[in-house]
Amino acid sequence: MNPDKIIRTAVVGVGHLGQHHARIYSEMPGVRLAAVVDTDEKQGRKIAREYRTAYCKMASEIIDSVDAVNIATPTVSHYEMAKIFIERGVAALVEKPITADPVQAEKLVSLSEKKGVILQIGHVERFNAAVQAARNYIKDPRFIEVDRLSPYPMRSLDIGVVLDLMIHDIDIILSFVSSPVKKIDSMAAAVLSKYEDIANCRIAFENGCVANITASRVSYKAERKFRVFEGNQYITLDFQKQRLAVYRKKLGIIKSVKDIEIIKPRIKKTEPLKSELADFISCVREGRVPEVSGRRGLAALKLVLEIMNSIKEK
Repeated sequence: MNPDKIIRTAVVGVGHLGQHHARIYSEMPGVRLAAVVDTDEKQGRKIAREYRTAYCKMASEIIDSVDAVNIATPTVSHYEMAKIFIERGVAALVEKPITADPVQAEKLVSLSEKKGVILQIGHVERFNAAVQAARNYIKDPRFIEVDRLSPYPMRSLDIGVVLDLMIHDIDIILSFVSSPVKKIDSMAAAVLSKYEDIANCRIAFENGCVANITASRVSYKAERKFRVFEGNQYITLDFQKQRLAVYRKKLGIIKSVKDIEIIKPRIKKTEPLKSELADFISCVREGRVPEVSGRRGLAALKLVLEIMNSIKEK
């Protein structure tokens, strides 16, 4: 693709998250927000006015006038929405999870590969500056502990906390641990909705690594922390504050705290969603496979569904 070409984008679904996609595209150099699409006409027209673009009620109205599309509709519609664009050669960024059905997800990934069309999945935490910095230090995780807690969201209630929140950490863990899963032990409870609102999962990998993950959307305050323990070091990162600390053993035997090296890299805070969308546009320009490809989104979905099945079996 011509590097100077203006990329025409659209956002399908401009609710809580999609409106931020529209905002970022409206400000991004080399990109033109061609339209926003939403079945809620009042919300759609409001966002269209705010970011000086066209409003359409149906995705089919813009399918031939864009180069790339972001799909931020409810999970149940991801497959059908993404499919119509990919079939016409339009690059698609689909919010996580890729779909709620692994069969649909497989079809979507296969279609994108067959057509040679870029499919990126919106696991935005991959673009958190602390996660990006941690990749310079995390080499061989032996134990991972994750806490992702939030107050009740009053949205995304068509899915439980495992698909809504825990999937972020599952995707990140899979990017650090290159090993098949050996065993899953999970528990969960529905508190305020008909789906699970709090869940804990312990995953044992064949290489010996163990991950213990807690996700809750019924907590008093938000907390998003990720801790990794390796042979000679402990790495802790805070998703919210975008901070990273590495506690590393110096040479020899530890006799006092002076024998522990503490590294706190300077991290320039960014808006992860901006970094994610910039990467998507870069992939569209360069024909590059996204960091969070359809295949990676599918892998995260499959493991999350295994976790959910293990909960139901109890």
